[in-house]
Amino acid sequence: MRNRNLKTANVTLRVDPFPSNDVLNGLWEVAWNSRADRDFSAILSRSLGHIGAFAGGQLVGFINIAWDGGIHAFLLDTCVTPVMRRQGIATQLVDHAIELARNRGAEWLHVDFEHDLGGLYRKCGFRPTAAGVIKLT
Repeated sequence: MRNRNLKTANVTLRVDPFPSNDVLNGLWEVAWNSRADRDFSAILSRSLGHIGAFAGGQLVGFINIAWDGGIHAFLLDTCVTPVMRRQGIATQLVDHAIELARNRGAEWLHVDFEHDLGGLYRKCGFRPTAAGVIKLT
């Protein structure tokens, strides 16, 4: 794990905190301006791991590490609330997720991201690859 300090001293990262559906749906609504009312219990129980960023007891950031049950893991749902952005929280979440995936046996870590997030992921050590995506709904 890279030794980067958060610019915000009051943020704590917790591995596998299993936030409630209400808490995660609330984060999604604020971070992505979208409310989905999803049930995350089945998703998180099958994940290789997940990390929450907490400030003052509130979930302000999150990342999930999905996996294939073997050597490939995938970063999903990286988000930080708008008021907490630009403080190094997303970078810390990604760095910790990289280390957690490595420690839990993954050999490859994949991430898909929109163009404007390329700097974040390159800074964390990801290199560009060709990939494809299709929207099913």
